[in-house]
Formats: sequence, structure tokens, C-alpha cells
Amino acid sequence: MGFLHQPSLRTLSLAAALLSAAACAPVPATMTPAPAVDMSTTPPSPDPRIGLRAGLHDAAEAAWNLRVLSRSRPPERFAGVTNSDLAFTGNYAIQGNYNGYQVWDISNPANPRVATAFYCPASQSDVSVYKNLLFVSGEGLTGRLDCGGQGVAAPVSAERLRGLRIFDITDIRNPRNVGNVQTCRGSHTHTVLADPRDTENVYVYVSGSSGIRSPEELPGCVAAPPSVDPNSALFRIEVIKVPLANPERAAIVSSPRIFTDLVAPPRHGDTPGDIAAQQAELAAARARGEFTGTFLGRERVLSSRVTAPLLDSIVRARNGRGNPTGADSAALRSALPRILATMFPPSENTGPQPGPTQCHDITVYPAIGLAGGACEGYGLLLDIRNPENPVRIAAVADSNFSYWHSATFNNDGTKVLFSDEWGGGGQPKCRATDPKEWGANAIFAIVNGRMEFQSYYKLPAAQTQYENCVAHNGSLIPIPGRDVMVQAWYQGGISVFDWTDARNPVEIAFHDRGPVDSTQMGNGGSWSVYWYNGVLVSSEISRGLDIFQLQPSGFLSQNELDASRTVRLEYFNPQGQPRFTWPPSFALARAYVDQLERSRGLPATRIAAVRQALQGAESMSGAGRRTALTQLQAQVSGDAAGSSDAAKVRMLSAALRDLAAM
Repeated sequence: MGFLHQPSLRTLSLAAALLSAAACAPVPATMTPAPAVDMSTTPPSPDPRIGLRAGLHDAAEAAWNLRVLSRSRPPERFAGVTNSDLAFTGNYAIQGNYNGYQVWDISNPANPRVATAFYCPASQSDVSVYKNLLFVSGEGLTGRLDCGGQGVAAPVSAERLRGLRIFDITDIRNPRNVGNVQTCRGSHTHTVLADPRDTENVYVYVSGSSGIRSPEELPGCVAAPPSVDPNSALFRIEVIKVPLANPERAAIVSSPRIFTDLVAPPRHGDTPGDIAAQQAELAAARARGEFTGTFLGRERVLSSRVTAPLLDSIVRARNGRGNPTGADSAALRSALPRILATMFPPSENTGPQPGPTQCHDITVYPAIGLAGGACEGYGLLLDIRNPENPVRIAAVADSNFSYWHSATFNNDGTKVLFSDEWGGGGQPKCRATDPKEWGANAIFAIVNGRMEFQSYYKLPAAQTQYENCVAHNGSLIPIPGRDVMVQAWYQGGISVFDWTDARNPVEIAFHDRGPVDSTQMGNGGSWSVYWYNGVLVSSEISRGLDIFQLQPSGFLSQNELDASRTVRLEYFNPQGQPRFTWPPSFALARAYVDQLERSRGLPATRIAAVRQALQGAESMSGAGRRTALTQLQAQVSGDAAGSSDAAKVRMLSAALRDLAAM
């Protein structure tokens, strides 16, 4: 996430100046009683997410096929400050925050406890773990090497941290900062890559989206484009190599230019609703006597932070005193077009404009040697078999996408999903008037190293104009034989959807709260939500940490959920995607039987017979169980030839074979 991403720090600061200005201690968690199981596959109507009462900690809630296990408020020093991304290790969830990070003990997900609240301000404090190491991103200008809260005022300072912090969390309640790696653009996000062939090092891909530092602060930082200076810090990512035995020696080992030859992608315009709102805002500003001007492609209301100094300069130029006169205001209105043209000069390049200068986020999948790069205007497919030298092998663009934000592969690596953080995460893009293709996910099949578009998926419940809502961070849920994902949508809540059929994704569960504020845009909602060892953990931007559990429904059987809970991870970084494997279990076999019943892959009589045989085998032990399972496996193997879902029958057969071998 990042609000109002821009490729240039100068442009960002100018735009911010010109645009109109747009705490509690931890409390015991509460657990919602388990709802009655709804085996229907028809979404509730009317949708209970629509019209929810607003509030910070007392907003109304709606849930479908999900149970809320706990809601935990942040520690006092972190309350009211933006919570960011999550990482997991052992029984702990590590939650980034613009004031540092919080470590939650979630061994009892119904009652999480704060194990560590480490104060170390920086934006946006995205977190990742590997063994005893914790990595934290820092990008803003105020982050300090000493983690102090006083910020950094000087434009050039040896005290500033923009890059990657490294902590030793061997004693997770007492983290130690053991190293920092400074980068030219800071670290907006980062990705930890554990190369299966390298047990002595771990690699970190850093994506920086801010302006380039002065070489006086960090030697070697070059702001000129590569065509002018081949050492440019633009159009590249950074690869940091971290020796596990000596993390203090971590250093940048390469800066791959994975964007070479990409040109600016096609863009969509605003919706009619956005245009109408902008025109109404402009008309109201003019009626109040405020100033407007055209820059960055459209007319905007100008902040008094810019116009007041300009008016003062006009008064001084005529040797005047006191407040500006009407004539002074008229003079400024006449001069504004020239002033804005100087501040935002048109490009002299009439040919194709260059493409993205950085990625927002990169998801690596070491088991298949691929990564998905969500890179502003493109989705990239990268070959990461040489971790120090990732190579772009495919790129896709889409005029319906505004800001390619993150990527998720399906478990077998045949599909990849990209999210579009349209509006930078701070705008309402799930209103009833917003197109379903905008601010959504795009699903692609991976075919011979290429990406082929299949469909979009967007949160189906309309949100209000006071709820920032757009596709954001999520992860797969290890439902065997299916592609099921949970995803955050800021104040749109969380949505669980099945994209096994890549052309027809469907929502199967959700949770949502009312707006933080019913009168204006507030800062809240789920920044990210991930599956981890049987539960769904959500980082709520303002409210703290939420933990959920999926319920059986017409979309998910209890056997499928039980099988998913047999998957256990020692640690989890969502941007370092693991391959799920399921240990042999009766739940796994029954999950495949349930799926065959749902798909009508076997006749009802055969489904009943297999279930009865499984029940009988489970009641046995030793050689008797092995014999019964071996016989059933042979029978099921023969069913594949006549099945309309032969692939799933073969999955069931393999599960029975593995179970018999235990």
C-alpha cells in the first residue's frame, strides 16, 4: 500500500502542496459465538454489508461463512497510527505500524497477547521474517537509524534511515537491531527469497517508490534517467544478500533493471461519478473565492499553503501592506497558468513515454522458480532461479488497471492473480457507480511462460463514498484441490473467494465493518489478511488485529477445512509464497470425496460407497486398515476412466495410497 504513489518525490511534494488538505491500551479480545451453519451457496440478500453503522470501535459488523475469533486493539503507543503488513513465525504474528512493529502471541487466537511493541518510527514498516531474523522496510524522510521519534529535519543527514532494518529476534520479546542496508529510494516494500539451493544466505528484493536521495547523503545515488547516466537509481530494484551467520554484513549485490524497454501502458480516465464530484468541488471552491489551476492533467483546487505565499509576494511587489486586495487576487489568477506550467512543464518527448521506474511489490514462489512483480503499470513474470539476477520473461498491461499492487500464484503455479490499488488505497473505489473492472483483481493463466488473461474479481458489495476500498493484500488458503484466497479491501473488509475456475471467480465468505466515520473519509479497514495455520489474521489499519476462522458452508465442507488445518507452517511471509503440501489424513481423502460430490464427478451411489469404506477403514488399525485402504485405492483408481472429473479422482486415489502407506 501507499497513498498517492508518484514516481518523483518532487512531483509528489508539489502535488501534495497544491491539492486541498484532504488510543487505547490492549483490551481483552472477545469471541463471537459460532453462527448456525448455512449450507446454501446463495449469497445473503439484501447484502448485510450495505448500510452498516459507522464507528471506530463500535461500528456495526456483517459476516458470512466466517466466525470472528478475536478483535484486539493496539498498544497505547501504536493507537491512532497506521497499522501495515503482517508476517508470521511460530505462534507469533508480527504487525508493522508506522511507529514500529507489534509482535502478537496468537497461540490462543481467541485471545492474542502483545509480546513486544517495538517503537521505531518509519513508513511503512512492512515486515518479513526468516528464522531468527526480522526485516522491516523504511522509506519516509523521517525514519532514524537510532529509531528515535524526533524525526530528521535536515535535507541531508547521516542519521536518516531509508532502506531495510534487520533485527535478531532469537529472543522475540527483546529484538536487537543488528544491521541496516541503505538504498537510494528507500524500501516501500520488500520480499524475502529463501533460495532452496543456498542454505547460507537469504535474499531480499527491495522495491522503493520514493524520490532518489542526494548523493551527499548516500554516495552513488543518481536521479538522472539511465539514458543520461547508466548508474541511475531509476528503473531497477535492489537485491540484498544477507549472510545468515553474519546478518550485519548484509549488502546490495545487484540492481537488476527488470523494466528495460517497457513503455508507458494505456490508462483509463475517471468515472462519470468522479468527474461530477470533481466539477462540484471546483464549483464550490470558486464560489468561496478559492483558486484553481490545471496541472498533472486536470484542473484542481489549490491549497492556501501555495496561494498565500504567492499573494504575499504580489503585495510586497507593489509595496503594499495588510491583506491582499481584489486586484492582487486577480493578478494571481492571471499569473497562475504560467506559474503552474513552470512547476509542471510538459514533456518534450513526443514519442512513447517510459514505463514504470519500480515495482510496488514482488511475490516470489521459489518452488517453481518464478516471481510475480506488481510494478505500477505492469504485471511482470520473473525467472528467479538465479536469486541475484531475476530476469523478466513476460509482462502484461491493462487499461482497466491503475496501479499494479501485489501478486499471488495458485498452488500449482499455473495461474497468477494481480491486484489493482486504484487510487493508492485512499479513495472510495467500491461505490455502486464504480466499474467492476477498476480497482479489482486480474487473473491470468501461465502458459509456456506467458500470461493469458482470464477474468476480473472485485468485491461484490458496494461501499460508501467515505470508505477507502480497493483490492489489497491477501493469500491462498490451503483447501486441497482448489484455489481459494482471502483478501483485504481496506474499509471494504475482507473477502474469501474461489478462483479454481479462473474465468468465473466467486465469493464464498466475507467480513465487513461500517465506515470509520459516516461524515468524511476516515483511515481504517483491513490493510492485509492472510491464512496462517488454520486462522485468518487481519491487520486493521486503525482498530488493531482481527482473527477469523472459516466456517463450513455450501462452498466449503468441514472435511475440506479439516484438511486445510493439517497444513502447518513454521513461518510465513505472504510475499514469499510457500508450496502447500497436505500430510496423509482421512480428512484429506474425505475432502476430495466431497469435491467429487459437488462436481458430480462420481455417481451418488459410488460417493456413498467410498464414504462408507473410508469410515470402515478408519475404525480399523494396523494391517487391517492398510489392506482396506489399499483395496479402496485400487477401486477408486479404476473409477477415473469413467469420471467427468478424472483429475480429482486421481487426487483421491493418491491420497488413499499415501494413507495406506502410513
